[in-house]
Amino acid sequence: MLGKLARQQDPNVLVGFDHADDAGVYLLTPETALVQTVDFFTPIVDDPYTFGQIAATNALSDVYAMGGKPLTSLALVCFPEKGDLEILERILAGGLSKMIEAGCTVVGGHSIRDEETKFGYSVTGVVHPQRVLANQGAQPGDRLLFTKALGTGVISTAIKKGVAKQEWIEAAVKSMTTLNKAAAEVITTGEISGATGVSPVQSEPRTSRSAFAIHALTDITGFGLIGHAREMALASNVSLVFQSANIPVLEGALDCIRTGHIPGGLNANRDFAECLVDYDPSVPADIRTLLFDPQTAGGLLIAVAAEDAGSLTRALQDAGVPAVEIGQVLPRTKPLIRVTS
Repeated sequence: MLGKLARQQDPNVLVGFDHADDAGVYLLTPETALVQTVDFFTPIVDDPYTFGQIAATNALSDVYAMGGKPLTSLALVCFPEKGDLEILERILAGGLSKMIEAGCTVVGGHSIRDEETKFGYSVTGVVHPQRVLANQGAQPGDRLLFTKALGTGVISTAIKKGVAKQEWIEAAVKSMTTLNKAAAEVITTGEISGATGVSPVQSEPRTSRSAFAIHALTDITGFGLIGHAREMALASNVSLVFQSANIPVLEGALDCIRTGHIPGGLNANRDFAECLVDYDPSVPADIRTLLFDPQTAGGLLIAVAAEDAGSLTRALQDAGVPAVEIGQVLPRTKPLIRVTS
């Protein structure tokens, strides 16, 4: 729908919605640009506090995916008029806990009465204008790294149906409540800081260059791995190849697929993007399905120069981020995306 609207001519918009990027970026000064995003959704777990944590982690991710630092956020609340306010309090508390961990200050919000609970945040961050990491810029020869495992969508569906095993739930919740902060710090600076609070010094945008030649970055969320990879490939005018055996999978995710716990979003993603994908015959059917699974608070997909792929992977792993290499970037060809075994 956005593509049908008139385009506003504003030279300060560094990243808009032209390439379906993760967040908007707006130039303020030669040294500072705003990063802006918004995300909210219905509960995907039973515990209100955990739901709040997941919603905050998910909303913050888009700022990290642009190479930015979150600064402030506004809560978005939809809640039943006769709902239990203790539940809402727990949701807000869970979200706040992750905002505090991110060093992002909640400065307000907006609430409306709604029969269905929804929660999330609008998040504003900062980035140096010359350090923006968009989904555009991947180059042939780059290696593709990924920082989390796939499967939160199918496991969340199993949770809603009351059939998810406890160990599946725990693995999915751990993934969905893990900030991409540590990964973003390594990506943007080559270092990781242990600070969680915000000081005037910390609030300044980063100006140091990364130690790694990172050409493109996106987070894997609602459109699944293939959907967001498609956006990176089209924006960068390249093709991508994934080694399916290297793609990390959450415990229980393939069991969910085999037993038919498929979210509607997965089917929609597949209907939209699979026409651009070619599979080696040896790629299993359940893995093909998982590639379209809509993720919540998913990992970062990184296009990095081949010579830096190993050192970046090790740096991420040293920072506690389970990053792995899952593919590479090729010159533009057909198919747009190829999946090998």
